[in-house]
Amino acid sequence: MALKSTGRNLSFEILSRNSSLHEEEEAIFYRSNSDPIQSNHRNNDKPARRKRKKKKKNTTTTHSSIPESPTNATVSNSFPHNSSSKNGETSGINGSGLEFSYSQTVLCPATTEVSDPEFQKLRGTAELRQRAVNGSAGGVVGETQTTSSRIEAEDKEDSGVEAGSVSKQRSEPNGNAVPKLQTAESLDWKRLMAEDPNYLFSVDKSPVKYFMEEMSNGNSLRSTTTLGNEKERERVYDTIFRLPWRCELLIDVGFFVCFDSFLSLLTIMPTRIVMTLWRLLNSRQFKRPSAAELSDFGCFTIMACGVTLLEQTDISLIYHMIRGQGTIKLYVVYNVLEIFDKLCQSFNPDVLQTLFNSAEGLASCPPENMRFWIWRFICDQALAVAASIIHSFILLAQAITLSTCIVAHNNALLALLVSNNFAEIKSNVFKRYSKDNIHSLVYFDSVERFHISAFVLFVLAQNILEAEGPWFESFLSNALLVYVCEMIIDIIKHSFIAKFNDIKPIAYSEFLEDLCKQTLNIQTEASKKNLTFIPLAPACVVIRVLTPVYAARLPYSPLPWKLFWILVLFAMTYVMLTSLKVLIGMGLQKHASWYVNRCRRRKHHLHYD
Repeated sequence: MALKSTGRNLSFEILSRNSSLHEEEEAIFYRSNSDPIQSNHRNNDKPARRKRKKKKKNTTTTHSSIPESPTNATVSNSFPHNSSSKNGETSGINGSGLEFSYSQTVLCPATTEVSDPEFQKLRGTAELRQRAVNGSAGGVVGETQTTSSRIEAEDKEDSGVEAGSVSKQRSEPNGNAVPKLQTAESLDWKRLMAEDPNYLFSVDKSPVKYFMEEMSNGNSLRSTTTLGNEKERERVYDTIFRLPWRCELLIDVGFFVCFDSFLSLLTIMPTRIVMTLWRLLNSRQFKRPSAAELSDFGCFTIMACGVTLLEQTDISLIYHMIRGQGTIKLYVVYNVLEIFDKLCQSFNPDVLQTLFNSAEGLASCPPENMRFWIWRFICDQALAVAASIIHSFILLAQAITLSTCIVAHNNALLALLVSNNFAEIKSNVFKRYSKDNIHSLVYFDSVERFHISAFVLFVLAQNILEAEGPWFESFLSNALLVYVCEMIIDIIKHSFIAKFNDIKPIAYSEFLEDLCKQTLNIQTEASKKNLTFIPLAPACVVIRVLTPVYAARLPYSPLPWKLFWILVLFAMTYVMLTSLKVLIGMGLQKHASWYVNRCRRRKHHLHYD
């Protein structure tokens, strides 16, 4: 045939005249109105129809397959094409069993590409190739879909979109579309790991080589520690040096504030009551007492009731009950009593504030409401007496427990100190605290330090009354051990609380400034940060302890001489306590005024002390 002799090269004009191919193309693809190929087909549409009408009787429809491949015959029968020829050359092509499917990539029996200059101007190079149809019509459809995806990619390139984002598929003989796999280079794991700069591990190292590399890599703890900076250095020195002495200074000042309040209860309050009674007797006219006088009478009533009930208590009986415990150890008893002591420290100030509020209301109420305020004051007084007595018994039991541990010769004191203090560290250090909570915790430690002093005084009184032989050195060493352990534990506790909660040592200087302002009666914005201490329960315990000591030193004489010696001892004690009160009070005020002025001079509390 002439087609074979020319290498099966078809011109683009012959294909464009084929109307059946043009109809199939329009059924498969959608073209825009501006497509020049489509417009060319539309212009040639009418002459083609006229020619088909004239030669309608002469046209024949053939369903043939390509004779070169035996498998193509089946496919031709299942996928027929109606084609009409215009001249002998066209009918000769149809007669030889050739089928054409035109898209932008046109199917023809030859693989040789034929390019038309006019088509290159319109859409680019047109591909003309042979499609081997070997299975079913799905192969043709797959090629058509591939061609349509290629057309979409070229359209996106024309509109400025990258053509690489369009996925390209190839059709297999069975019609399934298979995605193109990645190259083997991208899947080379060894090459990727070799190019990775973070890939440093090698299994081919020998033990000697590994050891030599470790020797030459510098610090041996580089994998578990980080390089320190100036901030970490300051943090270390804050924990070890700067914070401990600030904390101890604050606790000591708080202790002396508590001691001053305790001495005021034993010296100032009785003096005020005596002066009020003396004025009442001289004037012989009853006047409504002021709020301060009612508060003094209320505190005196609480202390008198507490001392009276504690005097009825047999200390030796409680001592033997605590010492004879076999199941509950001494340190367990002491820890339980300490918990109740802290609960009373939190509750009793509120009760006493309620009593003082009722006293102020009773002092300033109108006469018609006098009955209501009197009953209210009595109820608050009864509640304060009950709460103070309970707290007094708890403190007395703690003092007896400590005395039992000191007197015992089986290292009970050491076990008590170790268990109590380290339990305190465990319960406080590993918790989250705010700055205000640490402020309150320091004040609790100051109050606890004063309670320990009261317990030591109780032990001293018991040794004076009952000890035989040389006992003072042993008592002094035990008391010193208690104080040193308490001081060390408080320092460790606050140092690590400040470290874990990122509290600077300057915060303890600010706490000390607030305490100094409280000592000078300077009103601060946050009055809740003040040190709250009610000395009624410790005063009852101390009076109960010292009364037998004074009674044991009275001479055996008639009653008038005994009363005289009681007055003498009372006057001596009062003078001593008053002198101590004046000394401590004036010292606290002097220190407080100096510290507050210093803080005012140094802005932002930049202390270098």
